[in-house]
Amino acid sequence: MRADYVVVGSGAMGMAFTDVLLSETDATVILIDRHHRPGGHWNDAYPFVRLHQPSAFYGVNSKPLGSGAKDTVGWNAGLYELASGAEVCAYFDQVMQQRFLPSGRVRYFPRCEHRGAGEFVSLPSGRELRAVARRKLVDATYMNVQVPSVRGPFYAVGPGVRCVPPNALVHAERPASGYVVVGAGKTGIDAVLWLLANDVEPEAITWIMPRDSWYLDRATLQPAELFGGLIVGIAKQTEAIALAESIGDLFERVHACGQLLRLDDAVRPTMYRCATVTRAELDQLRRVRNVVRRGRVKRIERDRVELEQGTLPSDPERLYVDCSADGLARRPVVPVFAGPRITLQSVRTCQQVFSAAFIAHVEASAADDARKNELCAVVPHPNSDLDFLRTTLAYAQSTIRWAQEPGLAEWVARSRLDLFDAAALLARPDDPALVAAQQSLAKHMLPAIEKLRSLLASADQRAQ
Repeated sequence: MRADYVVVGSGAMGMAFTDVLLSETDATVILIDRHHRPGGHWNDAYPFVRLHQPSAFYGVNSKPLGSGAKDTVGWNAGLYELASGAEVCAYFDQVMQQRFLPSGRVRYFPRCEHRGAGEFVSLPSGRELRAVARRKLVDATYMNVQVPSVRGPFYAVGPGVRCVPPNALVHAERPASGYVVVGAGKTGIDAVLWLLANDVEPEAITWIMPRDSWYLDRATLQPAELFGGLIVGIAKQTEAIALAESIGDLFERVHACGQLLRLDDAVRPTMYRCATVTRAELDQLRRVRNVVRRGRVKRIERDRVELEQGTLPSDPERLYVDCSADGLARRPVVPVFAGPRITLQSVRTCQQVFSAAFIAHVEASAADDARKNELCAVVPHPNSDLDFLRTTLAYAQSTIRWAQEPGLAEWVARSRLDLFDAAALLARPDDPALVAAQQSLAKHMLPAIEKLRSLLASADQRAQ
């Protein structure tokens, strides 16, 4: 079989990339994926998973996700809706069935294993097939998103220990003597909040937190109408960075202006993974007092948990909830464009679907690989607190770079997937808050960039 593009992976990034190709080119596409329907890791996620960002910024460019409503109840009340995992899967299935396939330009092969170079096999039938890309082979699986239900624990689990992925929580038929949540990332946050929402007393929850994390305040990441955030928030953050005298001072300033939150004001976080919370959710998380900060779990036995820094007593009736899978693994950076191959990666901090759509637009409009790679500089997923500085610097540099490319800044402003909603500046040019934020950004952007470079250079020199 032949098509202009062979896209391996119909997860969120593969779907967002293909959607832009359909909108901006006349290309044909063959889509290959292991799952039985589009959506990638969303098909394997725990039943109570939701987006950590508003639905308005997720999915594909051509079709809104959700109704655009604000939640009126729960810990996200007053903010824009967060699609559930089931809604996300149904949405991508609709995109496939109602847009991609009816176009006549997309052929879709679910439940197929790609073996390389366009060769793949149908898992149900064993039939071997080959897809030839006339233009590019697109790897939409490189980011390797994993969830606990398919990855399993990163530590040893002894016989008789009840250790389950978060998926199993909704099927539990009897209460445990206590619940131990292992992992402090987005999945760990979701598991703790689910337990609290389902009447588990905070005293019955132990949270093993190898590293404390800086969190983003979801209220600052809303569409333009709720602008306590976005442009105004970025302006405040940029000023805080420009005035910072050290890395520690930078974090305290950014925390003070509300752009970063933390679980315990007495603990300096060393992790940053783009996790978002509302202040109401943070209040709930703080109800759990038994937070164990003794490093990673090495082994769980019926009577104890072995940690990097000591042991924790246990009993056979405790239920361990494994949230240790690295859903946003830090992958080696490779060129996005390399001859006949495109490798989808993040080109804007923690915005995978926007990044995939952006890469497709650049593929459709730019000339040579060198120029395309310059526009699509990869921003690795953050892990440590210092990565907050690195990703913030990368965002500022890419914003300046894209503004110098004819038509590119306008495309970004029109993209509904752009979390930072530059369209707000275009739609409301006379808004006093926006005008003040724009003036502040103009004043502090270059000093902030220089400050980030200086602080990172000092940190790198100390690390040597």
